[in-house]
Amino acid sequence: MQHVTPRSIRKHIDALQMHLARENPILLDVVKSFRTLDGVAYRLGLIERNESLTTQVPWWPMIAVLGTFSSGKSTFINTLLGEKLQLTGNQAVDDRFTVICYAGGGEAHTLPGRALDADPRFPFFQMSRQIEQVHEGEGRRIDAYLQLKTTASERLKGKIIIDSPGFDADDQRNATLRITDHIIDLSDLVLVFFDARHPEPGAMHDTLEHLVSRTIHRPDSSKFLFVLNQIDNAAREDNPEEVFGAWQRALAHEGLTAGRFYAIFDRDAAITIADPQTRARFEAKSRHDMAAIEARIDQVEVERAYRIIGVLEHTAQTIQTRVIPRLRLARESWKRRILWMDCIVFSLIAVGAVTWAVAGGHLQGFTLRHPVVQAMTDSGVGWSLFLAGIALVLFSVHMCLRQVAAQSVIAGLEHDDSLGDTRVWVVRAFRRNASAWRPLLGRDPVGLGRSVRRRLGRVLNDADRYVQRLNNRFADPSGKRAPPSAAPAPAKPVEVSVVKSLATGTRGPGE
Repeated sequence: MQHVTPRSIRKHIDALQMHLARENPILLDVVKSFRTLDGVAYRLGLIERNESLTTQVPWWPMIAVLGTFSSGKSTFINTLLGEKLQLTGNQAVDDRFTVICYAGGGEAHTLPGRALDADPRFPFFQMSRQIEQVHEGEGRRIDAYLQLKTTASERLKGKIIIDSPGFDADDQRNATLRITDHIIDLSDLVLVFFDARHPEPGAMHDTLEHLVSRTIHRPDSSKFLFVLNQIDNAAREDNPEEVFGAWQRALAHEGLTAGRFYAIFDRDAAITIADPQTRARFEAKSRHDMAAIEARIDQVEVERAYRIIGVLEHTAQTIQTRVIPRLRLARESWKRRILWMDCIVFSLIAVGAVTWAVAGGHLQGFTLRHPVVQAMTDSGVGWSLFLAGIALVLFSVHMCLRQVAAQSVIAGLEHDDSLGDTRVWVVRAFRRNASAWRPLLGRDPVGLGRSVRRRLGRVLNDADRYVQRLNNRFADPSGKRAPPSAAPAPAKPVEVSVVKSLATGTRGPGE
C-alpha cells in the first residue's frame, strides 16, 4: 500500500493549487484555510504529519453512476460523453469502479487503480487502506477494484464521473459496498439506474436496500436522481404502465414516495417501436428527461464550490463543538478513574504491608535504634536509596494504573455510537493525551491553546467570507450586472408521474 510522507503531501497540495489557479481561483484561499485547519488537527493529535484534511475533499465535481448490472449505466455515460469509452452489454462487462476524467490530446488512456490510490486529488486516495480493513490482504489488490480512464470529451472538463459495477452478484461484495458508500458521501450528484426490463422488486433488491433505503433520510438526499433506463422495452408490453407502476411501487415500498424520477433510453440501442405515435411519445419523454439530467450535471460545478466551503466550515465546527468538548470529558473521566484506582491500590498496598509486618512479627522490638535503621542513618545514602526505591515502585504502579484507566476510557469511546464520524479523531487524540509523558493537570486537551482557538475562529470567519465571494460571483440580487456565463442556470427538479406521461402522453407534475 502507498505510504505518503509529509513532503509528498506538500507536493500534491502544490499541484492542487496550480490546478485551482487555472480552474477556480476562488478556491485557492480555501486550500489555505484547510492547511490552517491541518495545523489545528496536528496540534490536537487528530491527524498525523503524513495526512492532510485537503486530501479528504474531492476538489473536482463528482457524478456517481450506480445501479444494477445491465441497467445501461455505461451506455448512458457513452451517450453523455459522445464517445464509446465504456464497454456495454447485457452482462457484467466490468467489475471495477471506473473513474473517468478529462484529459486533452484526443487519446483515451486506461490507468490502474494505484494511480487513484496514490493521488490525493482523486476521491480514492489511500482507498487500499479502507479495503484492507474489510478484507485483510485485499488492499494490495487495489487494481482489482479501481481503474482510471481519461477522455478528450469537452463535456467532462472540470468534472469526474464514476461508473460502478452492479450490485447483483459480486464476489468482493463487502469491499464493493464500502467503496460505494465512500462514493455516495463524496459525490455531488448520484444517478441510480434501474433496468426497465426487470422492474420488479426482487430483481433490484440490493439496489433498493443500499441506494434507496439508506439514502432517503440523508441531509443531502436531493443529490439522488432515480432513473428507469431502457424504457423502450416497455413499448412491447400489452400493459406498459405496469412496468412503471412496478418500479414506482418498489421505490415507494422502501419509503421513496417523492423525489426526482426520470425515464430514458438510448435511441441507437433501442428496439424498434412500430407504432409512430408510441415511438414519438417515448422519444419525447426520453429527450425531456435526458435534458433535465444533463442540466443537473452542468449544475454540479457550482454546487461543488459551495460544498467544499461547507466541508471546511463543518470540519472546523466539528472540531470546536464536538471533538474538543468530548476530549475534555474523556480526560476528566480518565483522571477520575486514575484517582480512584490510585487510592484503592495504594491503600491495599499499605494495608498489605502493615498486615505482613504485624503477622510476621517484623515490628517486634523495632525502634529507631534498630541496627538496620542505625546503619542507614549513619551512611545517609541508605535512606535515600530506600526512599527512592519506594518512590520508584509506587510511580511504576501509578503509571500502570494510568494505562489501565486509559484503555478503559478508549474502550468506552470505541463503543460510543454518539461520537459518529468523530470517533476516530477522538480516540486518536485521547491516546495522545494519555501518553506516559503527558501531565494530568489541566482541563484542556493537549495542544489546545490560544493560537489553536484563534485559528479555528479564523477558519470559521473565512468560510463565511468565501460563501459571500461565491454569491457575488453567481448571484446579483440588485440586477446591476449580467450573470456570468460560467454559472449555468439551476436545473428545475422534475418529479414525473411516469405512468401518466408514457401511457397517455400527458405530462406529469412538475413538467
